[in-house]
Amino acid sequence: MINSKQRAWLRAQANDMPCQFHIGKGELDSEIVTGLDEILTTHELLKINVLKTAADPIREIADKLAEAVDADIVQVIGRRIVLYRFSEKLAKKGRSLALPY
Repeated sequence: MINSKQRAWLRAQANDMPCQFHIGKGELDSEIVTGLDEILTTHELLKINVLKTAADPIREIADKLAEAVDADIVQVIGRRIVLYRFSEKLAKKGRSLALPY
C-alpha cells in the first residue's frame, strides 16, 4: 500500500508517460490480466487508456484490474488509469523506482 506522498510522486512520474495499454469493449479476461502482469513486472508504473466503447464505469474497471494484478491505483482521471506495483525483478537489477517515504 502506498501513502499519499508516494501517490503524488507517482502521479508526477506518470504525467509525461504515454499510455502503454488500451482496454476496449471486451470483458477483462485472462489475456488482459496476463499482459498487465507482464508489463508491471518490467515497468512498475503503467498508464492505461480505457476506450469509449468500454461498458463498465472507469473506476470499476480500475478496481478490477488492480485486484487482478495485485497493484495499487495511483490515479483515475478521465479515461486514464495509472497503476503501480513493486517489481522484485527490477529491484534485483537496481532499476526499481525509489519511492519517497
